[in-house]
Amino acid sequence: MANLRQIPLTCSGHTRPVVHLAFSDVTESGYYLISACKDGKPMLRQGDTGDWIGTFEGHKGAVWGVALNRDATRAATGAADFNAKVWDAINGEEVYSFQHNHIVKSVNFSSDSNYLCTGSNEKLVRIYDLNQPEAAPQVFKGHTSGIRHVTFFKDNTALVSCADDKTLRVWDRNSSQEVRRLDFPAIPNSMEVSKDGSIITTTHSNIVTFWDSKELIKIRDFTVPTQANSASLHPDCSIFVCGGEDLKMYKFDYLTGTEIESFKGHFGPVHCVRFSPDGELYASGSEDGTLRLWQTTVGKTYGLWRCVEQAPAIQENATTLLNNKQEVPAN
Repeated sequence: MANLRQIPLTCSGHTRPVVHLAFSDVTESGYYLISACKDGKPMLRQGDTGDWIGTFEGHKGAVWGVALNRDATRAATGAADFNAKVWDAINGEEVYSFQHNHIVKSVNFSSDSNYLCTGSNEKLVRIYDLNQPEAAPQVFKGHTSGIRHVTFFKDNTALVSCADDKTLRVWDRNSSQEVRRLDFPAIPNSMEVSKDGSIITTTHSNIVTFWDSKELIKIRDFTVPTQANSASLHPDCSIFVCGGEDLKMYKFDYLTGTEIESFKGHFGPVHCVRFSPDGELYASGSEDGTLRLWQTTVGKTYGLWRCVEQAPAIQENATTLLNNKQEVPAN
């Protein structure tokens, strides 16, 4: 498999920059991928192939944040129309819409799918009880600038958020109070909690940092060759990937920070990256309006990929077919 060329699968269909993406867990029918785009039309795809499944229509502004629950039966979106919406991911219908007073930048489900958290430019974190959607949300106050990302962790007993005030904060759900805080020298562009909840990955400037989630103690950090807009840690914690302003996707050894490989595929800055739940691929979203799926192990037979060394024609044909499929307008 030496000297194989990485051929990402390009997922077209969006008309403006792709700013966020999220995977479901592995389900009986595989796993799924949802993307947020400034065109206001979040899209659902089959995660291992990029095949378009459907578009959630209803927002009247750029969509900034997306989420899928674990079994991919519900989707959530946050947008510039000041709304967070919950969707039936099977039939595409809107289930709930939660009005905010400013742009909603981040949405996430609790692990049991009973709650939705949101982060907005109101500087507030909220939790909505999806079993009592008319009830007032639980509100967490403390950030002094717009919130970029928020998610549940610690078995849903806590939340973690990061914001333009250059902080990351942990919130206790019982008290609604901030219990821990990190201060950064620059705005944290991205935040990811590992699958087992033990590691928080952040990016700021050209630095990727890994934190112990219990005490918010730095485990390690690495300087990368570009401003890193997003980073993702492999489920087995062996490698991490990141992307940013120089249009490249980078892969590094998690323990040493040694660069393993880098590939250029996008035609604009990379805004978001995430590993698939099985770790076999990672997805990236870009200013160029596309998502791309990259193989973790180049040349491995997986999804639409074949070993480029053995069957380049098959790979090129599969990629072309996929691109053509994504260009078919959604109904």
